[in-house]
Amino acid sequence: MKATEIKNYILNHQLDEELKELYVDEHLLEKQYQRYIQALDKFIELYGDQDVHIFTTSGRSEVGGNHTDHQHGRVLAAALNLDMIGIAAKNEDTIKILSDDYDIKAININDLGKKDDEAGTSEALIRGVSAKLKELGYQVGGFNAYLTSDVLQGSGMSSSAAFEDMIGVILDGLYNDMKVDMVTIAKVGQYAENVYFEKPCGLMDQCACAVGGLIAIDFKDPAQPVVTPVDVDFASFRHSLCIVDAKGSHAQLTHEYAAIPEEMHAVAQYFGKEYLRDVDFNDFINHLADVREALDNDRAVLRAYHFFKENERVPKLVNALNNNDFDSFKKYIKESGDSSYKALQNVFAASDPIHQSVALALVHSEAILGDKGVCRVHGGGFAGTMQAFVEDDFVSTYKHEIEKLFGEGSCHVLKVRKYGGKQVL
Repeated sequence: MKATEIKNYILNHQLDEELKELYVDEHLLEKQYQRYIQALDKFIELYGDQDVHIFTTSGRSEVGGNHTDHQHGRVLAAALNLDMIGIAAKNEDTIKILSDDYDIKAININDLGKKDDEAGTSEALIRGVSAKLKELGYQVGGFNAYLTSDVLQGSGMSSSAAFEDMIGVILDGLYNDMKVDMVTIAKVGQYAENVYFEKPCGLMDQCACAVGGLIAIDFKDPAQPVVTPVDVDFASFRHSLCIVDAKGSHAQLTHEYAAIPEEMHAVAQYFGKEYLRDVDFNDFINHLADVREALDNDRAVLRAYHFFKENERVPKLVNALNNNDFDSFKKYIKESGDSSYKALQNVFAASDPIHQSVALALVHSEAILGDKGVCRVHGGGFAGTMQAFVEDDFVSTYKHEIEKLFGEGSCHVLKVRKYGGKQVL
């Protein structure tokens, strides 16, 4: 279908059901009509009125399992109704993308080898995703695309994972009839980020953005992660998920993120293992003093402690939700946040101690909320966002008060959506 035909399709409300499924809140539909039409207009401006397809990948919220995935641990994550959308059409042998206002250099699909000078760039992610899909035996080819995202950068909602997954989903839709499963799309995105982009990361971000819904993921065997849907109606708990943008940035903090898996690996290696998931917690406790002395790194010991307790907490969170016990769920969320603050220590960057926007957001949120909700650091940490579960009848008060500190629009009241990566049309 031509881009102009799809515009009319949207204006005639023929895409309403699909958009309701994606964005959950009917009050958001008018905004999405405008967003999709503007994206189609931009595609036409860039590439002409061609036969196109529309794709989406979601942002995500990590609900439990903070920094456990890279140690083969457990996480609980939710796909959000903030997303990236892509308008794409095939071309012969080049991937050419404009992502909002960022013009990404064209990638020739016949030249997918790693380029050292591309590390840390969008070009590296595109090349890495394409190379890995090809290596796995899937078809890859050129395309023109315009991408636009309302997933906040540096937000803990995984804007980079949504982008990686989007490249995979477009290649899946244009060249593989959407036959690549979303866990594979997630693994391909992680590969591109680890190898081509040269940033260490686990698989949770890509998996949550690609698979969708509320999911528990066990990475004990990272080659075959066990993804279990958690089928609950969040609205029935009469709490809203609020993500507060504390106006920090993840830029220049790669070394802070890298230190977490490095220090956890160091503890695991003391016990002759590569990952903490393979270390017995009782052995860790019984040798606590020895580990501390051998590593001469208290922070590494604390971070390992966090892993063990956080990994135990994820099944408790899932069970609480499955049993409709939201009070216990909130109790475990608070425990998770306390552990991230005290043991994992990812609430502010040690390399930049005077800027502590997330810590300030947490302390002030606790003062505002009282017994009306709970909060914790969100995502990778150090900068960016915090997460709060707030009683519905207190959301407007919380939003008003926290935005006095961080500005209008800094508090996002969100919904969990069913889909992660998907071809919309």
